[in-house]
Amino acid sequence: MLKQRVLTAIVLLLILLPALFYPDPRPFCLVMALALTAAAWEWARLQGLSGGTALGSAAVHAVLCALAWTGGLLDRPLPWLWAVAGLAWVIGVMLLLRAGVAGWPRIPHALRWAGGLLVLWLAWLAMAQARVLGVNFLMSVLVLVWTADIGAYFAGRAFGLKFTRNKLAPSISPGKSWEGVWGGLASVLLMACVWLWADASSRAAVPSLYSRLAAGGWWMLPVGVVFLVAMSVCGDLVESLVKRSAGVKDSSRLLPGHGGVLDRVDALLPTLPVAMMLVSLMATRSVA
Repeated sequence: MLKQRVLTAIVLLLILLPALFYPDPRPFCLVMALALTAAAWEWARLQGLSGGTALGSAAVHAVLCALAWTGGLLDRPLPWLWAVAGLAWVIGVMLLLRAGVAGWPRIPHALRWAGGLLVLWLAWLAMAQARVLGVNFLMSVLVLVWTADIGAYFAGRAFGLKFTRNKLAPSISPGKSWEGVWGGLASVLLMACVWLWADASSRAAVPSLYSRLAAGGWWMLPVGVVFLVAMSVCGDLVESLVKRSAGVKDSSRLLPGHGGVLDRVDALLPTLPVAMMLVSLMATRSVA
């Protein structure tokens, strides 16, 4: 199992890193469009679809990406889209987590299917726009999610249930604790301060997420980080809710040793659009 995980990770890095750091953002946007199209296939299967119907769902997502690309959306500011997407995520997460696993099947099947494809498309568009803004900006968002996840893992193992009596969401993801969330948040806040210092020291040509947040006032950095970490945790919980409702452990076996694409990007699905929403808000404030 460990060998599979390592080999899969090496292959993914050999594909992603050259695309990510290539001067032209288009190779990375294409690679991620393919990855999230595979996630759309996984999503359809989680909704009980199979065969040609699941492949058709992936084709729908691919067409949406192609239309956005050819329509010039990757380079175009979309403040209203990101504001609506961010608000929809906040409201949707509250409703879904409150309803729990039992509430998921009560949502109309067509709405679940279409909503998932829309979420994946928005995440791809946000990731593509972030790459167009610059590698430093995109990496600052990606590393935020990874740092929150790693910090939560180690803090949860070391301090889980030592300061609180209840787990985070026992009926959805029994392994997660509030101590893990706090540990992940503390890790990200520290990382954000270091990244902000590095931006200032190197006079980065492309500001990171943290520099853009700090430009809106000293209070915006911690508030924005807390908000984004909370959304990353919620993204993970929502996918766990869907998988538990479907009775599966992984979204697929596309990535040996790692599960499926959805398992790797679940926390990014809300975080990327919300990050673009915050950046759009900062841009509007600076113009005003």
